[in-house]
Amino acid sequence: MKTCIKPGPATDPQIIATLRNTAIGWHRISGATNIARATRQANRRSHDLIAAVTSSYPRTQ
Repeated sequence: MKTCIKPGPATDPQIIATLRNTAIGWHRISGATNIARATRQANRRSHDLIAAVTSSYPRTQ
């Protein structure tokens, strides 16, 4: 028997915080000095971020 744990309302803020911190870390590793600007730019080109995350050879900016 397989047990499946589904995230509920109590864990939602933790999940969002993890995703936000991961994105900030990605921008820093990529050399961004202004995280807010990098986030705005990433929002306009989400396909580039998806390709970078799923690629075997991630590129930096």
